Amino acid sequence: MGAALLFARAALAPAGTAAASTVTAGRTTVDYVALGDSYASAPLVPTQVDATCLRSSQNYPSLIAQSRSATLTDVSCSGATTADLTAPQADGVPAQLDAVNRRTDLVTLTIGGNDIGFSTVLGTCAQLTATDPAGTPCRTHFTGTGADRISDAIARTGPKVAQVLRGIHQRAPHARVVVVGYPDLFPDDGVGCTSKTVPLAMGDFAWLRDKEKELNAMLARQAVKGGARYVNTYTPTVGHDLCEPTGERWIETFAPETPAAPVHPNATGERVMASAVETALPRHSWHR
Repeated sequence: MGAALLFARAALAPAGTAAASTVTAGRTTVDYVALGDSYASAPLVPTQVDATCLRSSQNYPSLIAQSRSATLTDVSCSGATTADLTAPQADGVPAQLDAVNRRTDLVTLTIGGNDIGFSTVLGTCAQLTATDPAGTPCRTHFTGTGADRISDAIARTGPKVAQVLRGIHQRAPHARVVVVGYPDLFPDDGVGCTSKTVPLAMGDFAWLRDKEKELNAMLARQAVKGGARYVNTYTPTVGHDLCEPTGERWIETFAPETPAAPVHPNATGERVMASAVETALPRHSWHR
């Protein structure tokens, strides 16, 4: 979602950079704007079309636009937080909401993971694993004061997501707005895996799973309250988390074996996310 992408930026060849990528597939009156973070932009998934935002031509917004013959303005950007929707992001990336206007018919949004610092949390968990490989060193670290710091961060992020949704509706009052949740990163049964490429303590898998579910539940609540549709990408990806073997894994490990950023969807994961959004959209029209 954020810090884990530092190596990905270094690995990406310094190709030309654009503030947004626009795809037009056939003649259409549907104007689609994609907003969000790295789970929307798909860093390192071929083919990368924006070196600054690590945006792929095969991310879920591009796949939806291709399937529906829509005009896509994709401003999703790796590392984005809710603040980057209304103000310029680092590296001179414009505020994402600048792409939304009264002509916009559809908006998809994947956001919140960087607001709670999830990549930093994972980095901390990986560092603590050696102290208690069979236990819960990460959960203990973040809950040892009696409060769950990640739950608190999720609660603080809710109003920020609500503000983003209000901003979308103000700019595009007739648009259909879809909040896209995060896919299943960890084994849904809570049973972890032992691997050099997944350096997490066995007891922390269930806690991390629960924190992701908590984040998704918050996004679902804010979508309903904010006049948007929530799309669950978690359930369709259960059984294809980062502990699964290559070929069955749609979320890559901390050391990806297929082109994708660490603990992010690979190309198959992005296709499944696209399918989940498509299922939630009307077959013949995207207008509200």
